Amino acid sequence: MKKIYFASDLHLGIDTKLDSKTREILFCQWLDEIKVDASELFLMGDVFDFWFEYHRVVPKHFVRILGKLAELSDHGIQLHYFSGNHDLWLLDYFHKELNATIYHDRVVIQRGQHTFFLAHGDGLGPEDIGYKRMKKLFRLPLAQTLYRWLHPDLGILLASYFSRKSRSSQSHQAIYYGDHREWLVQYVEKKSKELQADFYVFGHRHLPIDYKLKNAQSRYINLGDWMQHFSYAVYDGSDLYLKFYHNPSGRIYP
Repeated sequence: MKKIYFASDLHLGIDTKLDSKTREILFCQWLDEIKVDASELFLMGDVFDFWFEYHRVVPKHFVRILGKLAELSDHGIQLHYFSGNHDLWLLDYFHKELNATIYHDRVVIQRGQHTFFLAHGDGLGPEDIGYKRMKKLFRLPLAQTLYRWLHPDLGILLASYFSRKSRSSQSHQAIYYGDHREWLVQYVEKKSKELQADFYVFGHRHLPIDYKLKNAQSRYINLGDWMQHFSYAVYDGSDLYLKFYHNPSGRIYP
């Protein structure tokens, strides 16, 4: 069986430990390497630190990753793209140009003998009350139409400002708070009582997490990110594994 790959939270467009272009090049190298045995690639959100689709304008950068994803699609690899909290205004560009399947909410899929519950991870669990309200507002077609009236230079500048502000308020994400305080752990423990999924796969948390549920034969996998950890997951038909690209010192929580 060919393999299925999962990656999340590149946040291309901002510089971190490595600048955005260097991280984009590394990710494209990884895409080149998985192309030989991949059947599907799931991008689980926040690939870009900001993405908005104007009718006739796309962001100036990211030519490498867009070209590489087009190459994978032309190679017969099925692409899946979940909108995250930084690219929630993802519309139909990736579907039309790359034949990618676009998701704006959690989904359940079957692959091999396993059931996967997939989502970006934002807005799940008992926390983020304010964000959940804001997300509903931003998802309204009227909000998207009004924002589209802004000139792209102004719209992208504003979005970059709010993206930096959001990221600074989430600096705590580099810490694992323990099973009883991690909101996505709480979410999957509760969700598992009504859904018999083998794997709960999310991004958003920016930590590589492999957590075995207490009352079910299931695991919660958080994909980490490509800002600090360069982590991803691969399913080979028998199990799902968290791995690291060019980061042999990577740590898996908890």
